[in-house]
Amino acid sequence: MMGFIGADLRRHWAGSLVIVLLVALSVGLGVAVTLQERALRLGSARAADKFDIVVGAPGSDTQLVLSTVFLQPSPLPLVDGHVLHDLTQDQGVAMAAPVGFGDSYRDYPIVGTTTALVSVLAPQLAEGRSFATLGEAVIGSSVALSGSTVTPIHGAAGLPGEAHAEVEYTIVGRMPETGTVWDRAILVPIASVWAVHGMGEHNHDHDEHSHNEASHEDGHDHAGFDPAAPINESFSSYSAGVPAIVVRPTSIADAYRLRQSYRNGETQAVFPAEVLTRLYATLGDARTVLLAVTGVTQGIVAAALVLVAVLHIGQRRRQIGALRAFGAPAHAVFALIWGQLSILVLAGIALGLLLGWQGAQLMSSVFAAQNGMRLPIESHREDFRYVLLLVTFAGVIAAVPSVLVYRQSPAEALRS
Repeated sequence: MMGFIGADLRRHWAGSLVIVLLVALSVGLGVAVTLQERALRLGSARAADKFDIVVGAPGSDTQLVLSTVFLQPSPLPLVDGHVLHDLTQDQGVAMAAPVGFGDSYRDYPIVGTTTALVSVLAPQLAEGRSFATLGEAVIGSSVALSGSTVTPIHGAAGLPGEAHAEVEYTIVGRMPETGTVWDRAILVPIASVWAVHGMGEHNHDHDEHSHNEASHEDGHDHAGFDPAAPINESFSSYSAGVPAIVVRPTSIADAYRLRQSYRNGETQAVFPAEVLTRLYATLGDARTVLLAVTGVTQGIVAAALVLVAVLHIGQRRRQIGALRAFGAPAHAVFALIWGQLSILVLAGIALGLLLGWQGAQLMSSVFAAQNGMRLPIESHREDFRYVLLLVTFAGVIAAVPSVLVYRQSPAEALRS
């Protein structure tokens, strides 16, 4: 039986190949969409793990999280310096680290912060040490600048900008790989970022937080600093403003208290996980649409396969009739036709699963190379149920033309 099926497939190899490719493409599309959507959820959730609370000025909480956690360039309103001071003095705060943006080097964003956030992101550095003076920097694992000096450029990474020629950072440490966008970041003392942009301590009556980051940067006076000066991470009520503050509470109760306390007309406090949940809902809707399109595509492919199979069998009626006339039982002919179609569809499913998996891996690799965030491609139990459903569907599709042949008498087949 298998020899007969193999010979028939070799004789009609072109048509068989088309069927396999049609099935493979439709299945591969569905697999790639499912795996990539799941990878984006897992990768973004892991990236936000170390960011318990983010405090910023009133505005879009989504943009606040995207800019702070995922380092997406966007001008954010500044939080007044006294907010940072108040948070560092709060007994329910284990860590309050400012995060400042605005400069870059090559394709890498330069982020102003404190050694506390460096320790949270990388409890143990892969190389060197954390910064101790205003002119030192720590780089992410994907930044190929170890042992170099960096001259910051005003503006977002990858965009043309004006170089701060009087400023130079010396790289003294490298973080281990985290699988997040921070692998492509250059971390420097927040005080040096303030100094570069002419943002020293301000008068208490100055409404600093009413201006956004872009307005501060456009008006900076290229102020410099002493690179050998030791960093001072004690902040006063008159410290310069910052786009965001990353907060680690001492307890769950303190987390909710802090979020409530800093939701007012001056600040907003958000749980990045909550914001991501909303984004996931939107992402899930997009996935539903894509899967619906994929399902329609697979339905069209299935209908086309049945049509092609029926036409093919119609052309082979005499051959099938001869087999029946020479004594081949009806169930043997049914098994022959069903086996041929099943082999083609199953081969298409297997190829589609491989293409979908490799396609998702390729998209994740491209995303990681461009953004630094690793998107893990993982299989779950539901994927095996999906494969089982596809195999069952393949058997049903292959049975439709086989039943037509089974019900046809030898005499009728020979007369046709």
